[in-house]
Amino acid sequence: MNWQVQDAKQRFSELMQRALDEGPQVVTRRGKDAVVVLAADEYRRLTGRVPDFKAFLQSAPDLSELELDTLPRDFPREVEV
Repeated sequence: MNWQVQDAKQRFSELMQRALDEGPQVVTRRGKDAVVVLAADEYRRLTGRVPDFKAFLQSAPDLSELELDTLPRDFPREVEV
């Protein structure tokens, strides 16, 4: 939803609640987008301020292309007792 700056100031509590319930809220000034109000959790997710371990693992490079079995394997040598 878009809010004119005057409405955003007068109805700030509603603006905050909608940001929490509905997602980011755009505040306009002189008919142009000026700022976006969003929930703190969403801000942290977008900026990476809180590590998300699942997202970290999913962003890892694809290792399926590695040929790990091509390395020579040395077995222990037999020792006489």
